[in-house]
Amino acid sequence: MRFRILGPLEVRAPRGTAGDLTPRAAKIRVVLATLLVRANEIVSVDSLIDELWGENPPRTATTTLQVYVSQLRKLLHEADAEFGRDALVTRPPGYELRIDPAQLDLTVFEELHGRSRELMEQQNHRTASDLQRQALGLWRGPLLSDTPHGPLLDATAVRLAEVRTAALEQCIRAELHLGRHRELIGELQSVVAELPLREEFHAHLMVALYRSGRQADALQVFGRLRRGLVDELAIEPGRSLQALHQRILVGDPALLTPAVRAGHTMASGPAAGSGRTTGPGPAQEAGPAVAPGSAAPRPHVPSGGSTVARLPSPDELFTGREEELASLRDVLGAPGGRLVIVTGAAGVGKTALALAVAHRTGDLFDVPVFVRLRPDGHGPLDAVGVLAGVLRQFGVRGALPERLDELRGIPAELTDGRRVLLVLDGVVDAEQVRPVLSALPDCTVLVTCRRVPEGLAGRVVCLDVPGVREARRLFVTAAGQSADAAESAECAGVVEACGRLPLALRAAAEALTGRSRLPLGGLAARLRDERTRLAELEAASPGFRARLCDALDGVGAAELRAFRLFGLLPAGPFAPDAAAAVLDTDVATARATTGALARARLLCAELPSAGRPERHHVPELLRLLARERLDAEEGPEVVRAALARLCAVFAKAVEEAGPSGPAAVDGVHPLEWFRLRLPALMAVARQAHAARLWAECLRLVDRMTGFLEVLGAWEERDACQGLALEAAQQLGDLAAQARLLRSLGDLAWQRRRPDTAGELYERALMAADVAGAEIERCRALTGLAGLRLDAGATDAAAALVPPALDSAPQDPRTGFEAHRVLGLLALESGERDAAQGHFATCLTYATSLADARLESYARRRLGEFRSGGTAHPGWSEVQPGVWRLRTAA
Repeated sequence: MRFRILGPLEVRAPRGTAGDLTPRAAKIRVVLATLLVRANEIVSVDSLIDELWGENPPRTATTTLQVYVSQLRKLLHEADAEFGRDALVTRPPGYELRIDPAQLDLTVFEELHGRSRELMEQQNHRTASDLQRQALGLWRGPLLSDTPHGPLLDATAVRLAEVRTAALEQCIRAELHLGRHRELIGELQSVVAELPLREEFHAHLMVALYRSGRQADALQVFGRLRRGLVDELAIEPGRSLQALHQRILVGDPALLTPAVRAGHTMASGPAAGSGRTTGPGPAQEAGPAVAPGSAAPRPHVPSGGSTVARLPSPDELFTGREEELASLRDVLGAPGGRLVIVTGAAGVGKTALALAVAHRTGDLFDVPVFVRLRPDGHGPLDAVGVLAGVLRQFGVRGALPERLDELRGIPAELTDGRRVLLVLDGVVDAEQVRPVLSALPDCTVLVTCRRVPEGLAGRVVCLDVPGVREARRLFVTAAGQSADAAESAECAGVVEACGRLPLALRAAAEALTGRSRLPLGGLAARLRDERTRLAELEAASPGFRARLCDALDGVGAAELRAFRLFGLLPAGPFAPDAAAAVLDTDVATARATTGALARARLLCAELPSAGRPERHHVPELLRLLARERLDAEEGPEVVRAALARLCAVFAKAVEEAGPSGPAAVDGVHPLEWFRLRLPALMAVARQAHAARLWAECLRLVDRMTGFLEVLGAWEERDACQGLALEAAQQLGDLAAQARLLRSLGDLAWQRRRPDTAGELYERALMAADVAGAEIERCRALTGLAGLRLDAGATDAAAALVPPALDSAPQDPRTGFEAHRVLGLLALESGERDAAQGHFATCLTYATSLADARLESYARRRLGEFRSGGTAHPGWSEVQPGVWRLRTAA
């Protein structure tokens, strides 16, 4: 089966079956088209609904979408039973269309375009031109021209139109190198008419006309472009195009051929780095490579004095990193700094930093050279390819030897005693670097890599994500926002959601500056949901997910599986026991695994401190990627089992940190320890609930409740106990239901929601009666008594307390609550001595419970009797931290 979307949507059946299977219904076409532009990725239900109905979806949107997906599955299955059965799968939070890249014209186009760009870097212009022509031949019109577009398809159409234009520009540039200027004139005239403001095509047309003996026509092209820019935008053509115009005006003979003259290249288009073109001009590189099988002439090696090394323009959005820049400059300039290695996670900004260093060390080096070892995201170059790339950057032209030992002899005549900084970007293993070090013994080499290759010795600089303020500055710079925006809560939310990773911050910025033009607050809201965060960043910056996945390259199968399981861990640091739990192994083995993942830059080690065990954390976006991979590649039972073990570890840690636990946990007070761990604990509780691990969810929340009460964390307590209540209901555990309903009733009463509290206490009372849970029955009664007292019904309140007193010897907390209510009743009746006695009994119970919050409450109440009044006249503290107006005695 074949899918074509570069033009009208077409679905072609396999050979030997009915031909055109393109769905006719517009909505089904939209669903299929959206899944195709994001083939082999999860497309969320929300994204599909947005694509189908925009901002006004019907009430039944989710159900209707399910119908469309069902019809689409039926179509695929009828067309090709073997393919269609497993092609369209449900993957939370949406659907994924799994196809072979060769089945879709878009992926074929992108593959051809990428290979051509790589060949252009290697100066194989003939093959690069052929591949680009093949890629451009796949286009039959604008993307999905017969299918309605929503926001995702609209953004993709804009992006791909730009990619097609870039492919056309590169194709024309390659063919100008091949001397095909006469054949290109007609095509270029058509392109500049279609794209009247694109300077690079005007530059190519001017060169083609000039080389064809039409100098006047070439000058007219410049004149028309200039008038258009001045009239429409009130700007002049770029400086590089003005320089080309001047060269044509004076009849520069160097422009007549793309060949290299006098040891340097002839620029004919806008200069690299001008910001007004997609790449180098058509004659900035040498002519075509020698055809396969032909005799390779000796390459031209320029003399040291004429070598022109090309350094890419610095990253326009590079900002901050002053400490790292200073450190690298010191290392590169110091004796013994011949090999310097910059290492860090994928997307952290290693290349941008290396370029900035190369541009800022002109006083230290005469010649800076930059070579990408993974051109355009394709496979890494081997040793021959690396050394050949270095030689090309030094100006060596013509065919090069294909054997490493023959290549090594060429560079000796290039440096000629000059100080050379060679930047090798994207090194994978030591064998890519060693031949360069031996061939250019006087060079200083700066290597960028995700992890230090084994056997490569040098000064290592580890690059981490930028600090909070620097990350905010990078984001607002990339997004074109004001400096004040960096201090906003919305900016803070985006930066936190992106884990301060520069790759992600730039992708997020594209959501503000691209076609979607989201407001900053809208972007922060979209990135808040972990389940769809990666999909949102990919939609904003297509290719983002692939760049993030680069971090997994070269990682062993065992480490990758561990990485996937670590996707269950909540955000933030984790200890070895949590790692051992999800991996189902012992702590020593877990330590070895986390160490291997840290060396692979998939984990980060936390700085150790006194009293705290070693910890690691998974960088935020890698954690989300790990969870995606876990759901896709591991069975649900594996995930549930790992999550159950994690819940047990967390519940045990909370239990051990409780009132009977140590005075300090990880070097801090138990309450502070719990406060710091609360977001992680809540995340695990939610995961357990979502996985229907009812017993594990209930146990974890039960252990958390005491801490939540002491901290007064009302929102977190409400959320956690709501999850636990449903878990207890699923388990049929009436005693647990009574306990949770009563606790939620206490919370509602504290939040001054008496009607809700009364309903919850009544439900707790019924559940306790059926379960025979006497203590919870009595505590529910004291809760109801407090409500009656609060409403002024003192007699009704007094009648509810006696049963609770009977349970006091078995449960000090029930005794505390009963005497608290009796003390308040005595105050209402003006019986101060009786009230004092009840609060003294409260203190005894609180002391036996070792509950500082209850003990402080009892002491405050007793202090009122000694001082003759309260610090807040007219008010009564009815529960710890809860006050109400006192009625007259």
